[in-house]
Amino acid sequence: MTTMTAPDIAWACVDLTQLPKLVTKELPGPKSKAMHARAAQFMKGYSGQVKLFPVCFEKGHGVTLTDVDGNVYLDFSSGIYVTTLGHCHPKVSEAVAHYAKTLMNCHDFTTPIKAKLLEKLAGILPGGELTAMQLYDSGTTAVEAGLRLCRAAQNKHEFLSCYRDFHGKSGHAVSLARINYSSGPSRASGFYMMPRPDPYRPLWTKADGTIDTDAYFRFYDEFIAESTIGQIAAIVLEPIQGWAGSIFPPDDFFPKLRKWCDQRKIMLFADEVLTSMGRTGKWLAMEHWNVTPDVVTIGKGFGNGFPVTAMVAKKEYGEAIEKISASTSYGGNPMACAAALASIEAIEEEGLLENAQRLEALFAKRLEKMKKEHPIVGDVRVKGCLMGVELVKDRKTKEPFDEAGKRVYQRAFAKGLAWIPAGHILRMSPPIVMDEPTAQKCMDIIDESIGEVERELGYGK
Repeated sequence: MTTMTAPDIAWACVDLTQLPKLVTKELPGPKSKAMHARAAQFMKGYSGQVKLFPVCFEKGHGVTLTDVDGNVYLDFSSGIYVTTLGHCHPKVSEAVAHYAKTLMNCHDFTTPIKAKLLEKLAGILPGGELTAMQLYDSGTTAVEAGLRLCRAAQNKHEFLSCYRDFHGKSGHAVSLARINYSSGPSRASGFYMMPRPDPYRPLWTKADGTIDTDAYFRFYDEFIAESTIGQIAAIVLEPIQGWAGSIFPPDDFFPKLRKWCDQRKIMLFADEVLTSMGRTGKWLAMEHWNVTPDVVTIGKGFGNGFPVTAMVAKKEYGEAIEKISASTSYGGNPMACAAALASIEAIEEEGLLENAQRLEALFAKRLEKMKKEHPIVGDVRVKGCLMGVELVKDRKTKEPFDEAGKRVYQRAFAKGLAWIPAGHILRMSPPIVMDEPTAQKCMDIIDESIGEVERELGYGK
C-alpha cells in the first residue's frame, strides 16, 4: 500500500466558517447585474453557464472567486477546467510577472525559459517517447497542428473521431465533433464520426448486460470499409469526454484501441487539453490505462490560466513536424513558458497529483451516497478532480433530465458554488489544491441542491 505524503496547499486553504460569503440579498447581486448588462451590449455569444447565472467576477484566490458585489464563492469548476492549481497561484503569478517585465515575445526563437520547459515536459510525460513538441496559445490551434502532423507523417488525409467529443472551434477541429449550419455546408471532406463506448449508455452489450467493447471495434472496421476510402491517418478522441459530461470509457477500451490502431497503422491522437496536468491525478489521463498515444495535445491547466498549450508527438514523428509550418505568433512566448514551467513545478513540489488522488477517494464516497439517496441521480463518475453526475427522469429509461440539471446548477450557484452546467449532467472540476474539508463543503452544497430540486419536481420526500 502506497502512503501519500501530505500536500503543501496551506496557501489555498480557507475558513469554512466564513465561506461561502454571500452579502447581497439576491445572486447575482445588483453590481453584477449592472456590469453584465453593460458588457452584454457589446459581447455576444456567452456560454450557457453565464446565461444561466450572469455574475461578474472581480478577483480570485486559490479555491475562491469574488464578485463585484463582494460575494465570495467556492470554485468547483477551475474556471472552465483551466485554473487547476487554483486562482493566482503564487508561483505561477510571480513567473508570469517576471517575464512580463523582462521579455514578452520573440517569435519562436529559443529562450532559456523555453528550453527549461521543453526539457521538463519531456521528463514528466509517460513512456519517455513523447519528445517532439510545439507550443501554442489555444487548444484548437494545438489540435489543428496535430492533424497536420498526422497527415504529414502518414501521407493520408482521413480522420476518425467520436460522437460527443469536443476538439475546438475552428477549421478542421470543428469537423472532429458535432457541427451545425454555422460550421459550413458539411463536415470537412475526409472527417468521419463514430460512437465510442459509454458504460452507462452502451450501444452494444453482452449477454449479461455489460458493455461489449469488442462490438465497437467490429463496427469501426465495418465503418472504415463501407464509409471511407481506407486512408485513415489517425483516430482523434478525448480520453474522458468533457463537453459531453465527464464520460469515462470502460477500462478495456484504450488498451484495445492502442492494439487496434497499431494493427491498422492508424495513429492514436489523444486530445488531453482538458484532462492533462493533474486533472485526473496523473500528468496524462491516458496513464490510467497504461497507454501512450502517438500524438497528444495539452492545455487548460498547463499554464493555470495563462494561454499556453502544446502538441506533443513520439520522437519518430519529429521530422514530420518540420513539414507542417508548425510555429505561431504567440506560441511558446516567454510568459507562457514561465507559466507552464511554474505550474509543473508547483504540481511536483506541492504533491498535487497525490492530492487529486486523495480527493478522488473522498468524491467517490460522496457520489455513491448521492446516487443511493437521490432518485434522479442515474450515474456518477470520478477520476481525480474530474466528476460527472447524470440526472435522469427515470433510472430504468435513463431519460435525461435537463430541467433538473439547469435548476441544480442555478440553485448551487446561488448558495455560493461556482461550477459548470452540461444539460442534464452536472460537471465538476475543482482545483487540485483544494483541501478535504472544502471539498466536503462543496459536495454538501450540491447534495442539498439536488434534494431541493427533486422535491420541487415531485421526486423524493
